[in-house]
Amino acid sequence: MSVSASFKEFLIEQMAGFGPVTIRPMFGGAGVMRDGFMFALIDDEVLYLKADDTTKAAFVAENLSQFTYMSKGGKMMEMAYWRIPERCLDDSDEMTIWCRTAYGAAQKAAAKKESRK
Repeated sequence: MSVSASFKEFLIEQMAGFGPVTIRPMFGGAGVMRDGFMFALIDDEVLYLKADDTTKAAFVAENLSQFTYMSKGGKMMEMAYWRIPERCLDDSDEMTIWCRTAYGAAQKAAAKKESRK
């Protein structure tokens, strides 16, 4: 579950059209942040973007996998993050589109949490 410095640098460059992002270590992987919202995560050199009930259909339509991990109790857990289409790694315009969608999902999730308080 590691993330190389070169992969982080590549993603920051590839996401430049979306805006300035930071990448910080989290649980053996890394979280990708913009303006305080975590909209993506990286695990084993794979980028996953945040999705919600509305946006996950685009990931499903592309046959992309959801981020999962094994809990300490041995249960497979799913998170609301989905693997990015490979073409985004070669096309910064496409990366920007997908990142904007994920950022919107992260903002909506944060607003929901805030309204529950």
